[in-house]
Amino acid sequence: MFEQRNPRSTLRSALPLAFAAMIVGGCGETAKLTVADGNGPDPTLPAPNKTLIPTVNIADATGWAGDATPTAAPGFAVNAFARGLDHPRWLHVLPNGDVLVAETNAPPKPKDKSGGIKGMIMKSMMKKAGAGVPSANRITLLRDADGDGVAEIRSAFLEGLFSPFGMALVGDTLFVTNADALMRFPYVEGATSITAPGAKVADLPAGRNHHWTKSLVASPDGSRLYVGVGSNSNVAENGMAEEEGRAAIWEIDPATGSHRLFATGLRNPVGIAWQPESGALWTAVNERDELGSDLVPDYMTSVRDGGFYGWPYSYYGQHVDVRVEPPRPDLVASAIKPDYALGPHTGSLGLAFYTGSAWPTRYVGGALVGQHGSWNREPPSGYRLIFVPFTSGIPSGVPEEILTGFRVGDEARGRPVGVAVDVRGAVLVADDVGNVIWRVTAQAGP
Repeated sequence: MFEQRNPRSTLRSALPLAFAAMIVGGCGETAKLTVADGNGPDPTLPAPNKTLIPTVNIADATGWAGDATPTAAPGFAVNAFARGLDHPRWLHVLPNGDVLVAETNAPPKPKDKSGGIKGMIMKSMMKKAGAGVPSANRITLLRDADGDGVAEIRSAFLEGLFSPFGMALVGDTLFVTNADALMRFPYVEGATSITAPGAKVADLPAGRNHHWTKSLVASPDGSRLYVGVGSNSNVAENGMAEEEGRAAIWEIDPATGSHRLFATGLRNPVGIAWQPESGALWTAVNERDELGSDLVPDYMTSVRDGGFYGWPYSYYGQHVDVRVEPPRPDLVASAIKPDYALGPHTGSLGLAFYTGSAWPTRYVGGALVGQHGSWNREPPSGYRLIFVPFTSGIPSGVPEEILTGFRVGDEARGRPVGVAVDVRGAVLVADDVGNVIWRVTAQAGP
């Protein structure tokens, strides 16, 4: 005997699954502008195009087959510095040449157990993109002792962490940002592991962890630490109370743990680095989603002490986001326009300035940006390592592709994240889908 069902009830139960299938399968509008239109100091900013169903364009995470590599630009070569890592996201090069890599992913989120359509969709999206794996909670040391460009020594340097990300060495102290705290550990040059327990320096905003990464850089004299803390939402849809201390760069005294907000209104400031010529602090910021394929460009900008950069009330200066309630015209009026746009939805995460001598001199002082790749754009954007030239401490040209080939059609072989310059002047790129650290070198000219 068949159970009789209410047709409306059946429809209601089917809608979430159908909606999820559409989201994961891809839908929404298409870009009218090129990615290049959203680059530079004055990007094209069309009217918002908010649709009922957001544009979703996610590549299946496949990894690299065999010995395949990304495609290096003419004049460059790329090789695998280390393969077989576990979701490598961020890099730090120690003075002796050892390379630390954070093998990490998002911590469990409190809302994961609550269910709901949006939670189901997000989990499906993360799994498809290769970001649904559990965090290894480890920092691994890689050593290339013979100088052949491949790490022959690999050691678990720090274990039992909590979604670690940023790393900074000051003297004989290694600072590490977990998702919820800044920690310090004793460091001995040449050691391949740290077994001493860490000490907490300061708590960091945690909880929902919509953006969980906490990047880290030390001031040149080591007296202050700067931590990038992302927002807890897209545009404060969970209320501003959940954004306390977030969408900001913190300045922390490593001796006492006291802190202040150095800059605010930065939706997700991931890469942070010192520009070598000007001495200014710069950050690469992920901007908001769901305003169409052409909005809003990610960007990099110099960071002013006390500066406010718009999130969530406005973007790229005084462009108001009407979704945010209540509005704050007073804050919008003070919003600082970023220095340089990096294209809409490119997922610009990694940021490093080239300070080596092994690449041609025109690259010295310019910015290297790891673009993790889009999910909210059709056609896709990002999935590459780019270089932006600088002159007298400011951007002075169009982006140049250094590594491409991470996405082919609907497959993501890899996704670049953290970027660093090694002691020999090569550039290292963490690829969290390919589970590889790539090493980019300049080839000798004719």
